[in-house]
Amino acid sequence: AFETDDGAPHFILPAGNGNYKDVICELQQFSNAMGKPLVISGVTDSSIALFEEFFRGQYTVQPDRDSSDYIYLSSVLIELPGRKYHQKRNHLARFNEHEYSFSLISEKDFDECIEFCTDTYNKKQSYNDHSSVAEQFAINTYFSHFTELGLKGGIIRINGRIAALTIGEQLNSDTFCVHIEKADTSYPGIYAGINNCFAKSAAADFKYINREEDLGIQGLRRSKLSYHPAFLLNKNVIIFK
Repeated sequence: AFETDDGAPHFILPAGNGNYKDVICELQQFSNAMGKPLVISGVTDSSIALFEEFFRGQYTVQPDRDSSDYIYLSSVLIELPGRKYHQKRNHLARFNEHEYSFSLISEKDFDECIEFCTDTYNKKQSYNDHSSVAEQFAINTYFSHFTELGLKGGIIRINGRIAALTIGEQLNSDTFCVHIEKADTSYPGIYAGINNCFAKSAAADFKYINREEDLGIQGLRRSKLSYHPAFLLNKNVIIFK
């Protein structure tokens, strides 16, 4: 049985240049064989045109606000300009009071990074939180295949120990995507610090930074909105009838 609310398999919209009609038909046959409707998530507004072209009238569309990606101008996250970023500049100024070092992650850092993330996970006691468990699995995967996945990461050290780390990668020709951000909040301004340091070192050559979705977590939503995204990349769920 699939561990979804409705017991149906849920698919992410495939990426690439292949034949979308054939792939979606295959997915439809798989779901129908289980007696379930085909469900495809992660469908952007522009991608709905694919379904309109090949499957008009066969599906419904449900907006999925919790999965919408937050897209920022890289230059804005680096410079934090103007009145609306006054508070963020204050947070960054508090962080800069620490004697810290920032460096990009290399293989020699992997074990220490995994230990830091594990300690953070254990302190939150997140064993029954699905998103935290999934994130921890993703972190282990990232460090197991860091080079093969083309990932970049950054570390802030204070007093010789990791105080924050982040991981991301190039998403396309003009966008850098940040996947993971972890920090010890006993250091004021630490999240503003790792955000700004990594944007400068990894994303300065990109127009946009994608900081992914908020999963419907209200604290995370407030945080992501407080950085004033250039736009939200809306996501939808397609459910076949």
